Amino acid sequence: MNLREVLNYRRSVRVYDKEKNIDADIVKDCIELSTLAPNSSNMQLWEAYHILSPSALNQMTKACLNQTSVSTASQLVVFVTRQDLYPKRADANIAFERDNIQRNSPEERQEKRIKDRLLYYGKLMPFLYSQFFGVFGFVRKLAVSTVGIFRPIVYQVSESDMRIVIHKSCALAAQTFMIAMANEGYDTCPLEGFDSKRVKKLLKLPRGAEINMVVSCGIRKGNEGIWGERFRIPFNEVYHKI
Repeated sequence: MNLREVLNYRRSVRVYDKEKNIDADIVKDCIELSTLAPNSSNMQLWEAYHILSPSALNQMTKACLNQTSVSTASQLVVFVTRQDLYPKRADANIAFERDNIQRNSPEERQEKRIKDRLLYYGKLMPFLYSQFFGVFGFVRKLAVSTVGIFRPIVYQVSESDMRIVIHKSCALAAQTFMIAMANEGYDTCPLEGFDSKRVKKLLKLPRGAEINMVVSCGIRKGNEGIWGERFRIPFNEVYHKI
């Protein structure tokens, strides 16, 4: 399939054919492809949990309110945000960029570019992603509001704003995963209806982690798998040319 065909094929499947299995290695490969999705500042503050065991699937069915899109699924992938990992991810970017700049930048520009990356990932990212009961977010908002008087600046820097940024990046990865699955002829359904506390407990996630979405996986069961024709708002209502 070409991209248009893949996007038209992808539907949110509510009932899967339990007689048709999907290859776990292919699903894993689609998860790996999802890591190529764009993400804010390349911080990659998310993880994916691939659930295959019958006992875990049963527990997830209960945590997902017994929805058929989970109870009939062959496998599940849970996308999780990890804001708590920002120091580790920032350090990883610094380590990569040192070698990347040395390999690909003109020698006369290397020192400045490395210095810029050290400032960005060593100072700015920790400043933006740190949390302390809203206090750090308030300080950031105050700082950007002051600077914004004199020049354009990003104002969405509160702790809730940064949480949204991370969830957006994670959602881009989840969407990339679902498109990759559709390209394999596999079906998915993104779910937001779940008990996040029970899912976190099942996955043994730390306090700083949050569930972005649960994606069920399988092969659609004929006409039962999807609910009729797809509805979308007319394009001229969402497209604005300026």
